[in-house]
Amino acid sequence: MRIRLVVVAAVLACSVLPQCANASSAEKIRNAKVVVTEESLDSGQAEPPLQDLPSIIVYMNAGRAQLTGTGHPAENVSAGETVFSPSHSGALKNVGTGSLHLARIQFLTAGADETWGTTGLAPHYKLLLENRFARAYDIKIPAHTKEPLHTHHDRVVVSLSGAKLEHLLPSGEVQPSTLKTGEIVWRRGGTHVGHNLGDTNLWVIAVEPK
Repeated sequence: MRIRLVVVAAVLACSVLPQCANASSAEKIRNAKVVVTEESLDSGQAEPPLQDLPSIIVYMNAGRAQLTGTGHPAENVSAGETVFSPSHSGALKNVGTGSLHLARIQFLTAGADETWGTTGLAPHYKLLLENRFARAYDIKIPAHTKEPLHTHHDRVVVSLSGAKLEHLLPSGEVQPSTLKTGEIVWRRGGTHVGHNLGDTNLWVIAVEPK
């Protein structure tokens, strides 16, 4: 009887609290430097409890969000928007009318004082932010085009628009590197030429932890 009462109470709680409805948080990457989760928040829903770590949020669709418990106002966000979130910054809540999809990259190290800037990157990459924890930049490769030779550090790649892709290495080796829309992957650092073989434009956000 006691177990039954607990179950009923939990069901009733979720029926009146929008935070309980359709919560989705899945760990995608975990290594010595980062923990990456993919989250989908329904309207009115806040993130599940997180480790108290600095992080970068990459929004994967447009919406409206607010950090809970901080007094910060709600803000409109757009697909591809990339925001640094220090520790003790509160959980994110979807205050829009539709669902909100995002990737959260949490940093497990103290980072480094060095500044990378645009060193090694292709000229058309857009640097979005850099601090002691990471460098983040925007990559777009139109369909059926190649980009110049460039170099990456180890990185998290958040795919906003996927494409059939290959990497051409200085050695002549060809590495298949296709990404699907919505995919979140860990890629090792290296020097290559990105070649979009497909009919769709590639758009990804890369986050390189320090």
